[in-house]
Amino acid sequence: MAMAMSSSSCKHRLLVLAMLVLAAMASTKAVAAYLYDDIKVTWGSGCSYFYMDQDMDTLALCLDRSSGSGFSSNGSYLYARYDMDIKLVVNDSAGTVATFYLMPDDVPWEYHDEVDMEFLGNATGEPYTLHTNVYVNGAGGREQQFQLWFDPTQDFHTYSIEWNPKYIIFLVDDTPIRAYKNDRARGVPFPTWQSMRAEGSLWNAEEWATQGGRVKTDWAQAPFYAYYRNFRVTPCVPSPGVAWCGDEPPESTWFDQRLDAAALQRVQAENMIYDYCGDQKRFNETGFPVECTMA
Repeated sequence: MAMAMSSSSCKHRLLVLAMLVLAAMASTKAVAAYLYDDIKVTWGSGCSYFYMDQDMDTLALCLDRSSGSGFSSNGSYLYARYDMDIKLVVNDSAGTVATFYLMPDDVPWEYHDEVDMEFLGNATGEPYTLHTNVYVNGAGGREQQFQLWFDPTQDFHTYSIEWNPKYIIFLVDDTPIRAYKNDRARGVPFPTWQSMRAEGSLWNAEEWATQGGRVKTDWAQAPFYAYYRNFRVTPCVPSPGVAWCGDEPPESTWFDQRLDAAALQRVQAENMIYDYCGDQKRFNETGFPVECTMA
């Protein structure tokens, strides 16, 4: 009887082990989704391509004299966090712009919302500029610019846009660099009703991108490449007991927990090089936008 129990116990342990192995294999298979299952190249140069880099599915976007290139996510969401790992154009990238941004499907411009992260190329040895902007109902002009505190051409870094009913938060390697607050009750425009896809592109903007257009694209360096991988979307989660994020009560502080205010203040003090809310010359005649006058 003792031997029978031992054999039965052994078979039971082997069965459990086999089930665990199968579960692990299934989990690995689910995680290892291909990038081209989540995004598609939507326009541009025929020199863009998908490839494997250190077991990571990667998209190389290309810019040459004939065309830039771009991609779009297959899914769209109303409130979510979008993350992408990006390695930017190396060496002399003056005139080029690589982007990661949110945009709805085709709508008339007067209803167009957009959330932009644009990486402005540089002459060799100069820092990259990260240009951010928010469009609501076709109107932008809400630019903030930052100099990155690392060389974004030597390795992949994570760039994120978190969009919830209270904030649009721009992050670099999980560090917030900008927070655009929803204060519609006091007249601040904010995107709230149309789902948006993640988009990315690499294109030529030599008329304005580098030192205000003074430094032009050196086509002898072409083709230029920017690399994208590890795209993730995390749909917005409401506080317990709330049906969905759009129903979060105005007095709720649930989304404030998503923002590291101390880190945001530090980056803005040390790395911001332009803020539209501080541009006296620009708004001398019209007055500052309403969000710039709020504490």
